[in-house]
Parts: sequence; C-alpha cells; structure tokens
Amino acid sequence: MAEPDIRIRGLTGIPEILPGDSLTSRILEVAGRVEANAIFVVTQKAVSKAENRIVELAAVQPSPRAESWAAMHDKDARVVELVLREARRIVRMERGIIVAETRHGYVCANAGVDTSNVPQGCAALLPEDPDRSAQQLQAELEAALHIPLAVIVSDTFGRPWRLGLTNVALGVAGLSPVADYRGRQDPYGHRLQATVLAVADELAAAAELVMGKTLGIPVAVIEGYRYAHGTGSGRSLIRQSNEDLFR
Repeated sequence: MAEPDIRIRGLTGIPEILPGDSLTSRILEVAGRVEANAIFVVTQKAVSKAENRIVELAAVQPSPRAESWAAMHDKDARVVELVLREARRIVRMERGIIVAETRHGYVCANAGVDTSNVPQGCAALLPEDPDRSAQQLQAELEAALHIPLAVIVSDTFGRPWRLGLTNVALGVAGLSPVADYRGRQDPYGHRLQATVLAVADELAAAAELVMGKTLGIPVAVIEGYRYAHGTGSGRSLIRQSNEDLFR
C-alpha cells in the first residue's frame, strides 16, 4: 500500500556514462542520503552505455532488405539494419515505422534501437539482459549503502490506442513488479476479478517526470513508496502469447 507522501528526485551531476563505467560509482557520487527501501530508476540508455551496447553506424553494413526499406521511407539504412538484427519478429513495417518483437520479448518501435542521447554517428541497443543489469545494480548499491532497496531499468515505449510515450520497466530487482488485487473487495463490496497493477511500470513512468529527455538526468530515486519486496522480474511483465488477444 502506498504512502500519501511519495518523493521522487532526479540525481543531477552524473557525468556522461562511457563504456566500461561503473554505474554504481557514478550514482553513489551524487546520491546523497538515501532512505531504506528506496527505488532507483535508471534509464536503459545509461545501462546500455555502461555495458558497451553502443554501435558505431559506420561499422554497420546494411542488407539489401534494409537498404530497400530505408530508401522508400527516407531512413538510415544502417539503423534499419540494426533493427532487423535486434528483432526476433517483425510485427509491422509500414509508413516508415517498424514495430518489432525483441529477443527479450518486448514489442516496441525499432526493436529498441535508438539514436537519441548518444554520440553522433552511433546507435544504442537494449541491454542484453535488463533484469540481470538491475540485479547487479541492486546488489552493488545495497552493499555500498547498507540498506535494502530496489532497482528498475526503464525505457520509453509507445502504447497501442494511446497517444504519446511513457516509461516502462525493462528490468526489475528487489520488488514485485505487479500488485495483484484479484479477490479483494472494493469499497462497494464488489470482488475484484481482473485488477493486476503494473507497479514497476507506474514507478518508471513517475520517475520520468523528473528525469526528462533532454535534462541529462539518467537516474531518479523514489522514496516513501511501500512496495512488496520480491524476486520478480521485468520479463514477467510481458504478456504471454496464449493470453494475448492481439498477437
């Protein structure tokens, strides 16, 4: 159950993350005092940079398929090639938009390949295992701060039927990513039958409000939120294909 006073602060002063950097060290340099059970929300881009998931486009040789589609839609064929490589399944390619299922199971634009907030001539790929990245950060931050806490690795996704983008949780460590209200009664005595809240996604979206896209703030700390500790993962938020009415 959430407290009425939830505090979210962006960690300013973190320098540009470079391949091989210790994200934990960069966070601890600016984190200040952190309450027990805080939740660190870290952008996927920061994780990808630290884990050297940055690709120089000059080194990418586009396939004929990538070149053909890029030419039709005025896109960079090298970026299109990376999308095709990162995709486990192409969901839709039309009107200059590629929606793909990644190897992780996420369905998103461009298989998560992104050229924003990276050096010119480069593209960022998603972390190979966002849950593992979150678990490593959690373990290192807990060891350094001597308090229990949770970590969410977040990214920005579009949404079917809704305009605009929002942050979601790709990797989760230290908290249950959902709150299951099924079987409980609402104030009118109705028994809830389908209410499973994506808590990790909600926390990721809330953190984005202080991180922004152009502010250079890759980490936020959420304090005051009472969450269920657990070993759940971001992967568990992916709806299984046998439950998906639209796949």
